[in-house]
Amino acid sequence: MKSRAANDPGKAERELADRIHSAAIHLLRRLRAVDRASGLSAPRLSALSVIVFAGPIRVGDLAEAEQVRPPTISRMVNALEDEGLVTRILDPQDSRAQLLQATAKGRRLLQAGKERRVAQLAGELVELPQRERRVLLRAAGILESISLPQGHPRRQG
Repeated sequence: MKSRAANDPGKAERELADRIHSAAIHLLRRLRAVDRASGLSAPRLSALSVIVFAGPIRVGDLAEAEQVRPPTISRMVNALEDEGLVTRILDPQDSRAQLLQATAKGRRLLQAGKERRVAQLAGELVELPQRERRVLLRAAGILESISLPQGHPRRQG
């Protein structure tokens, strides 16, 4: 029998990872349906989310985060700016460069979307038996733990 290194996943871990991956994708796709109420396309909403949570951010860094080319991100940013959702500010590190920053309107729009998705999911969770909700609560903690960066104190246990 071959011995595996402590962090070398076997068949059972790969199957579990595949199921979690698939469930997460399907759940997010289904919840994304409520994002139509935001009035933004999925790519613009994604870019706004990066700006809100990682911003202020340079346009090039946003393009990299969104895995699109600079001309594509420029069009998205211009549209977000035209809608009053983002603004450009001077980079305090380099006065020749600009950063993108979400406006209060942009942050509110993103928060409202999150609230709609959470409400949708909460409405579905309430239909589950209490025992299953307790299992999901424990599983959510585990998923949060493994989603932290490598080396984070909570992942070491």
